Amino acid sequence: MRDLTLYDPFERMQFTDTNCFLCGTIITTEHRAPVFGEWLQQKYNLKQKELLMLDKSITTFGQLSIPCCDRCHTHYLMPLEHEVEQAAGKGLEGLQALPPQRLFQWIGKMYYGSLVTELIKEAAPLVMPQYAVSEDPAMLGKFRSFFQVLQSLRVPMEFSDFLPCSLFLLEVSPTEDELPFEYQDELKTMAFSIKLGPVAIICTLLDNGIIKKALGRLLQATEGKQLHPIQLAEFKARVFYAAYIFNVVPEYFIRPVKPEDDHLVLDTLIDDVTNEIFNPWEMPAYAHMLEEMLKPWSIREQQILQDPQRPLSFLLDDNNQFKPMERYEKIG
Repeated sequence: MRDLTLYDPFERMQFTDTNCFLCGTIITTEHRAPVFGEWLQQKYNLKQKELLMLDKSITTFGQLSIPCCDRCHTHYLMPLEHEVEQAAGKGLEGLQALPPQRLFQWIGKMYYGSLVTELIKEAAPLVMPQYAVSEDPAMLGKFRSFFQVLQSLRVPMEFSDFLPCSLFLLEVSPTEDELPFEYQDELKTMAFSIKLGPVAIICTLLDNGIIKKALGRLLQATEGKQLHPIQLAEFKARVFYAAYIFNVVPEYFIRPVKPEDDHLVLDTLIDDVTNEIFNPWEMPAYAHMLEEMLKPWSIREQQILQDPQRPLSFLLDDNNQFKPMERYEKIG
C-alpha cells in the first residue's frame, strides 16, 4: 500500500533548517532546494537580484532556498521545474496546456518557500517584523490549510470538482514591454504574480477559484487580447485587491482511505453562512492598490479617483469593453 500520510509542520511549528519542508524528514543544513528554479534564475539572470524580507534583511533570488531532503528534491521538485520550463519555452500556449494543478504546485512551492524562510527567520530576526506571522493564529490556520493542498506535490491527490486557487494567464504586448521578468507576492493575502517574457501568471492561492469567477466580466473582456504593461498592472491591482477583501478560508477534507487506494481525494467546504465571501469593495482602498501597481508610470491616487464613481481604467472603457492600447500616452 502506498504511503498517503500527510505531514503537518504546523502542529509543533517545525520550521527549522533541519526538517525537510515537504515531508519533515530530519536533514542536515546542506540539504537545500532553490525556491526559484535554477532554469528561471539562469534564463532571467536572477541570481544576484535582491529580495527584501519582512525582517528587513536582504537576500537574493539565488540565495533563497528551503530545507529539502534529496528524495523530495529529486522526485518531486526537479520534475516539476522541468515541466514548467518546457511549457514556458512554448509561451502562452505551452503554459495553458500545462495541467492547472501543476501550475498551482509550482507557484505554491515558490510562495511557500518564501513563507518558510520568513518563519525560520522569525526565530532570530534582524529586525522584529511589525506583524510576526508566527504570532497570528488566523494566518497560521490559513497557511496550514494551504500546506495541506500543496502536499499534492508529494502525495498523489485529486481535488474533487475544484482547484485550490484562481489562475490567470495573460499575454503582454511587446511594443513597450521592457521587463522580461517580474515577480510579486503578498504573503498575507496569498496573491502572487510572475512574468516570464511575454506571459504573466497571476494567482490567488487558497480561494478555490472564487476570485476568478468574481472577475468573470474582466476575464471575458480581456480574453485573447495582448495587454500593454500598464494594462497588466491594472489587471494585477484588481486581482490583488480582490484577494485583499476575500474573507473566507476554505476547509479541506480527506475522504476515508481504503487499503487499495493509491491517491487521496479531497473535498472542500467554505463557510459562507457566518462569513461574507468578500468584504465590501472600497474605492479609496482599491485606488491605493492601483497606485502601487502604477508606480512605474508615476500615476497618483488623486488622478485615479478624479471621478470617484468611475476610477481611472486603462483596461476597460465606459461600457466595460476592452480598450485596445499599443502605446501609453502620459496623462495630462
